[in-house]
Amino acid sequence: NVVDLMTLQPKSEHPHGLSDRDFDAIFTRNKPIIFAYHGYPSLIHQLAYRRTNHSNLHVRGYKEEGTTTTPFDMVVMNDLDRFHLAGDVIDRVPKLEARAAYAKQFLRNKLLDHKNYIREYGEDMTEIRDWKWSL
Repeated sequence: NVVDLMTLQPKSEHPHGLSDRDFDAIFTRNKPIIFAYHGYPSLIHQLAYRRTNHSNLHVRGYKEEGTTTTPFDMVVMNDLDRFHLAGDVIDRVPKLEARAAYAKQFLRNKLLDHKNYIREYGEDMTEIRDWKWSL
């Protein structure tokens, strides 16, 4: 988790910024980065644009999508839900994409189930609404 967004900038640009070495140690120099952010994705790109692995940085964030709907549907409309993020990982990790067709279809089906459920019942599916972290 990135708590202080200014750490994404180089140390030379902000006192909280990470050195290039520390940034690369956390985010790697050549691996896909999936960044889920509660604000506008362009901000994350602006803060990290000079970093080594910026070309592999994929940010999901607020797109001003949504209306009066369920809490989870607002997240779905902005592609920030667990199903979209899992699909992003599959799409960006080279060894997964070829082997994960069934998983991708499962994720698409869950999104369809979600849409159909909220259309019929006006609330999030029980498995979403009542979900809790397991230990």
